[in-house]
Amino acid sequence: MADYYEVLGLARNASEDDIKKAYRKMSRKYHPDIAGPEYEDKFKEVNNAYEVLSDPQKRQMYDAGVDPNNPGAGGGPAGFDMGDIFGQFFGSGFGGGEQGPIPRTQPGRDALADVSIDLKMAVFGGTAHAQIRTFGLCQTCGGSGAQAGSQPVTCPVCQGQGFTKKVVRTLLGQMMTTAPCERCEGHGTIIENPCPDCQGHGRVRVRRDVGVTIPAGIADGSRLRLASQGEVGEGGGAAGDLYIDVHVQADKLYTRDGDDLHCWISVPMTWAVLGHSAQLETFDGQREVTVPTGCQPGDTVSLKGLGVTKMGSQERGDIHVHILVQIPTKLNEQEQGLIEQFAQSHDTQAHELAQSSKPLQGKKGIFGKLKDMFS
Repeated sequence: MADYYEVLGLARNASEDDIKKAYRKMSRKYHPDIAGPEYEDKFKEVNNAYEVLSDPQKRQMYDAGVDPNNPGAGGGPAGFDMGDIFGQFFGSGFGGGEQGPIPRTQPGRDALADVSIDLKMAVFGGTAHAQIRTFGLCQTCGGSGAQAGSQPVTCPVCQGQGFTKKVVRTLLGQMMTTAPCERCEGHGTIIENPCPDCQGHGRVRVRRDVGVTIPAGIADGSRLRLASQGEVGEGGGAAGDLYIDVHVQADKLYTRDGDDLHCWISVPMTWAVLGHSAQLETFDGQREVTVPTGCQPGDTVSLKGLGVTKMGSQERGDIHVHILVQIPTKLNEQEQGLIEQFAQSHDTQAHELAQSSKPLQGKKGIFGKLKDMFS
């Protein structure tokens, strides 16, 4: 490989201005129009040298042992360092490169856990608990990985660099490859007296009970983030985050729809006809619900502000009570007679079916009119 510094008469630590000045001087000296046609090859050599040394990236490649103008030529007796070349273009991931030793302290990964809550906690919020098993800081060594009173020592193989080099022969010539030091695993230091609890890793497997603050109004399937509650990294590195998937259990009394709650109650026919008040179980305790006079099957009564808390506010949705009317299927003679008397006085016009292709609106009787008055 040609020595471009020698061609331009430069030292290897020459600055950009030195390179420009040397090029102007040498190009005038060996220009074929001035020096003669026999210096044409020398003039090309000067231009090649300047092309490489004036470009920072090409110069770095050349200093690493490879000629950018002839990359397959090898790099002299020792070849060229493939770790440096690939590291220049693809980062330091190729064999470690010469980026220095790998730090023992590494950030921890994120963790994921699940927590199950009841509908009441989803309504009001609260604190749930999740059991997680992950890496925690080793309390014996405080994350150093070494026994008390000892410290890591410099690796005798790589002399603290964290990587080693070796020359290999290939079809392209001799190449120098770089790889993490096997003795210290790229750290540059060796823990001769590792902590007996973490075996030099600075962290141990732990089981933790994590308190999770559940915001009021949270929806089923929501994911919460707990900063720095995840896995502690190697060497006692900073913990990652913990993500909690929240599952809301089905409730026996209520079904949720957004911020509203729905329930169904079954009432006697007499309550529907005459009206009635009763106590309803809610998440705020018992509340009075009124079945209006003349209530029809499928009617709904709403209790305002007793539903789910709206996320980010103090407002709450409603409870919607759907009414099912129980129609008696068995009557004794007295009850049968009473119903027949009622039919004779109330259903005298009910001789033919009312049929329509659309939902029917029944004629409003006294109960319906009273219901409208009090609505």
